[in-house]
Amino acid sequence: MADKSGQMFELPKKSSLVADLFTTQEQRDNDKREKVIDIPLSDIDDFPDHPFQVRNDAAMQSMVESVKAAGIQTPAIVRQKEDGRYELISGHRRKMAAMLAGLEIMPVIARDLSRDEAIIAMCDANLQREFILPSEKAQSYKMRLEAMNRQAGRPRLDNLTPVVSDYKESRTNEKLGEIIGESREQIRRYIRLTELIPGILEMVDNAVIDDKAKQQMAFRPAVELSYLSKEQQNELLLTMESEDRTPSLSQALEMKQLSAEGKLDIDAIFTLLRQDKPNQIEQLKFSRERISKYFPANTPTQKIEDTIIKALELWRKREQSRDAR
Repeated sequence: MADKSGQMFELPKKSSLVADLFTTQEQRDNDKREKVIDIPLSDIDDFPDHPFQVRNDAAMQSMVESVKAAGIQTPAIVRQKEDGRYELISGHRRKMAAMLAGLEIMPVIARDLSRDEAIIAMCDANLQREFILPSEKAQSYKMRLEAMNRQAGRPRLDNLTPVVSDYKESRTNEKLGEIIGESREQIRRYIRLTELIPGILEMVDNAVIDDKAKQQMAFRPAVELSYLSKEQQNELLLTMESEDRTPSLSQALEMKQLSAEGKLDIDAIFTLLRQDKPNQIEQLKFSRERISKYFPANTPTQKIEDTIIKALELWRKREQSRDAR
């Protein structure tokens, strides 16, 4: 439509005019604010391939008791899917606590997010946890970087690292490093862990949990072992379990080199693993099942170890006292 001067302009839509006439600015501002709504737990799906573990441990039981007493105090974040159901972005532990507490509904904030926006939001929310396992970091870094790459589009022709895309003034892996406080090289190492078979990746987690009843593996050797084929990793896992040893960084690097040359087989793995490491100390281990009957449930591993040492010291003193008679 044109005004008297002939200048073209567009009339506001009728619905907009009606809204302006019959609502106040405060009401319109309120409509734009995020609202907390109650949704049945049965309508909320977990995030696909959610990389963060939700453990039914002592902390979860404490959360369940809190939920029973006061309900869910912090709303979860969800997005509505095309089929009308909701997908959980942040709040997987709260959802489990609500289910264990016998609740049927959960307070949430629904956001209009694309698939990649949802992945980034899910990773960012969970990476704020105080305790994160290496396997959780590995998968979340991979998912987030892939989402950022899709958002950034195809990399430039002069990009020498085609697995990452260009993101404004930097590459996507550099931008991710700025966001989470890691170097791009450390991000690369963590993402390499996703190439490990579950049995070996679990050993890397065990080193962080420090469960002395289970085999543990340091982070850097695990990164180098990720370059082995799945078949070679399975052979290594069997050898580590039978010999109760894990490779040092130098041994892992040698296995990686032999694998690249097509010379790594189970015999070579066994020979390398049998070599003494400078810090290799023979350990005496007990399965937790054998000694669990002597301790209350959920007793920390360190407390079990300290108690056993004190009992042995008391036994030795008694034996020495008997010998002196």
